[in-house]
Amino acid sequence: MTSPPLLPDALVLLDYVGIAVFAVSGALLAAEKKQTLVTFIFFAVVTGVGGGTMRDLLIGAPVFWMNTNATLLICIGAALGVWFLSREAIAERALLWFDAVGLAAYATYGAAKALRYGVAPVPAFAMGVMTACLGGIIRDVFANEPSILMRPELYVTAAALASGLFVVVALAGVPLTLAALVAGLAGFSLRAAAIARGLSLPAYRG
Repeated sequence: MTSPPLLPDALVLLDYVGIAVFAVSGALLAAEKKQTLVTFIFFAVVTGVGGGTMRDLLIGAPVFWMNTNATLLICIGAALGVWFLSREAIAERALLWFDAVGLAAYATYGAAKALRYGVAPVPAFAMGVMTACLGGIIRDVFANEPSILMRPELYVTAAALASGLFVVVALAGVPLTLAALVAGLAGFSLRAAAIARGLSLPAYRG
């Protein structure tokens, strides 16, 4: 069995960006809860690797953080960075903005990796959304916070935009690096607008 083709270096970098910013978002929630350093690291790790772990298990890829030290070191470094910041240095809404960057990066990378492993376009789109959202869901569940999925402003929709746009543009023959840039920026822009302006989809009214 031949190995899947390698992704461009820019997409690999996008993976590390997603890991780092999601890890920071996990540590920031631990800071809000005034937890210990061990809990900071735990939250950083589960938030940073949660979505990607499930993605890899479903698409039949080796779990991405099991054969390298870099991933967990990034998560630990993110936790230590937040731990040593003063309370004043952490912006009030920093968690939302770090989560927004991670959401866009991970949705794009998740879809790209699924396509690389021969997953059909629609499931690849779903893998991108799951990669982006699952880490934040796990973080909120462990922290006994209302899931970010249940908040009114756009969240999954932004992940779906980034993932779906990447799949469409990549399958149209656009170079993967450019496709990732376009998709990631679109997903982040939508999530940023949701944070800044409270954009949301209409709720079911029965």
